[in-house]
Amino acid sequence: MTDTRKMFDDIAPSYDALNHIMSVNVDKSWRSRAIKELTEGGEPHTFLDVACGTGDSTIAIAKAAGPEAKVTGVDISAGMMELVSGKAAKEGVLDRITLRLADGENLPYADGSFQRVFCAFGIRNFTHKDKGLEEFRRVLVPGGKAVILELSVPQGKILRGLYDIYFMHVLPFIGGVISGNKKAYRYLPASVHAFPAPERFCAMMKEAGFENVRYRTMSLGLCRMFIGEK
Repeated sequence: MTDTRKMFDDIAPSYDALNHIMSVNVDKSWRSRAIKELTEGGEPHTFLDVACGTGDSTIAIAKAAGPEAKVTGVDISAGMMELVSGKAAKEGVLDRITLRLADGENLPYADGSFQRVFCAFGIRNFTHKDKGLEEFRRVLVPGGKAVILELSVPQGKILRGLYDIYFMHVLPFIGGVISGNKKAYRYLPASVHAFPAPERFCAMMKEAGFENVRYRTMSLGLCRMFIGEK
């Protein structure tokens, strides 16, 4: 955990730019679709954004949910979260956001504290994903929903080959040059490869107590959105 925290602290200044460059801004459309799922119906007002990083999702939730929204962002990296407040102020939603340094596997909130839990591109970094899922469900109100967005490995042979070349070789080189941390950008694609297959991750959500679990594939399998209800 300490090593992961330090890695994200180190790459925080270049994290946003590299994410958008390396995904050709497709990550913004993935996040938009997930937040639409998270905020649909107009009723939820309390949100928890786990592994919020530099706050792109936290800010997008606050904007989508409207002025009544109360969005809490938690992350283990103080370096990443230092960037959130300035970004939120520019977007006019700082008053809707609360930030806290916290571990997603041990959330410092009472049972049933939030109507929605969101985690974008973060749970693959958890040491104990099952524990994280249990925590996500615990802090939800009955009838609440968790939406998890995560990078994944495409299934098609040709696309998988191109993916492996880019993510295992090109991405670490570019990321290392720009961020100065080659190790981090070798770790990030390796963590995607190590993430459970979608069917297995859905099974893990069910084992954690979630109901009506399902997933959606985006961009030919480059990203998947997992949904579960309490």
